[in-house]
Amino acid sequence: MENFKNYINGQWVAPQSGKYFDNINPADISDIIGKFPESGQADVNAAVAAAKEAFKKWKNMPAPKRGDLIRKAGDIFARRKDEIARIMTREMGKPVFETKGDIQEAIDTAYYAASETRRLFGFNAPSELTAKMNMSFRTPIGVVGVITAFNFPVAVPSWKILPALAAGNTVVYKPSKDVPYAGVLFAEVMEEAGFPAGVFNVVLGKGYMGNMLVEHPDVKVIGFTGSTSVGVKLGEICGKLNKRISLEMGGKNPQIVMPDANMDLAIDGVLWGAFGTTGQRCTATSRLILHKDIYDEFIENLAEKAKKLRLGNGLDPETQVGPVIHQAQLDTCIQYTEIATNEGARLVCGGKRATEGDLAKGYFYEPTIFADVTVNMRLFQEEVFGPVLAVAKADSFEHAIELANSIEYGLSSSIYTKNVNDAFRAMNLLEAGITYINAPTIGAEAHMPFGGVKGTGNGHREGGWTVFDIFTEWKTVYVDFSDTLQRAQIDNY
Repeated sequence: MENFKNYINGQWVAPQSGKYFDNINPADISDIIGKFPESGQADVNAAVAAAKEAFKKWKNMPAPKRGDLIRKAGDIFARRKDEIARIMTREMGKPVFETKGDIQEAIDTAYYAASETRRLFGFNAPSELTAKMNMSFRTPIGVVGVITAFNFPVAVPSWKILPALAAGNTVVYKPSKDVPYAGVLFAEVMEEAGFPAGVFNVVLGKGYMGNMLVEHPDVKVIGFTGSTSVGVKLGEICGKLNKRISLEMGGKNPQIVMPDANMDLAIDGVLWGAFGTTGQRCTATSRLILHKDIYDEFIENLAEKAKKLRLGNGLDPETQVGPVIHQAQLDTCIQYTEIATNEGARLVCGGKRATEGDLAKGYFYEPTIFADVTVNMRLFQEEVFGPVLAVAKADSFEHAIELANSIEYGLSSSIYTKNVNDAFRAMNLLEAGITYINAPTIGAEAHMPFGGVKGTGNGHREGGWTVFDIFTEWKTVYVDFSDTLQRAQIDNY
């Protein structure tokens, strides 16, 4: 059994505690992938100290030169895509075609972030005074702590890590305890790309380590992806410390289907949105809102296809739906099935653990659909993070929008309609950071802003040009070449 190591200051080092934990394949719990560091405060301190020291030189490297290294990392991810995808599937369960897509997002993000190092534009503006120039530009902040979830082990970290480095910051990365191998692989890629020692560091461990990183006085920015409950607590800590934090948290995303929609397309959309990644996406389609005129027929056709989805080990090319990540998540799916049943929702299909044949070896849960879910039910309001879909009936377009907006989350949303007026009204009315027209609620692109409103986030947007607002400060400079004392903000009129 291999003992893996942390990556600190350009070196692979054992945890100072000497403790390790097992990394288990969720599709076959007898398969132990390896032993990974159970790091502590001393390891975090060492990584932060290395990043702080490396920042002194890294911030002064010309941004396009930083971009050259990031582009090279993208090339390495591309070369190793198949290999890394299979390791990721073994580690977190989703099928290989999904993990390949996960890595492709990192490749796209690398190439985009690299190109943006030549477009970290500032702004000039006319001065109100004679012989004076006003300008502003972005500056890096310092050490960035990155904490991410298990479901996108390479893509989501890349959204934070690569732009943070492009902007001139250094990084300490703490992956989810459920995907530590992905963190190791990320470090291998960055090491091969030639990043200077200390610029990028990975410290592996369990959940409590996140607080150690957040509370460290030399970590100036936190990028977090995870549950709303954890994110809110980290936000409270950063608020007390006057520390910047970007929070990307939960979702309970609606797909609305109107009577004029392409029904086959809408069914395919909800199948992918609800059961892709086994429902373990913050953008998963977890609520389906159907117009009353199509309600019964749509549910019947949807259930027929959902029952045919093939569950299995993600390394099998025939698999469409993999396991949930661990026993606790399996228990959550079981719990919400019981809650929905007790509250009066109608179970259409699924609703139990899948145990046939090899499925008994892992944490598999049948794709589950509940109909007649009302707005006051917990299944309508609360994130399950599993393959459990709530279906509600809408009397009209206006009622569908009302239902979609009647929760605390606001990440992604979707409407299927051929009515251009309804489509544009939905764009304006849906309370979400992302809206799809005639597509499911999942499927971000690297060059566009990503994030949500309400309980989903705290206003920042990853992806695209907006991500640099998280990882830079603005500096304003006034150059007075008048050779006289000029007084701004004095009544010169």
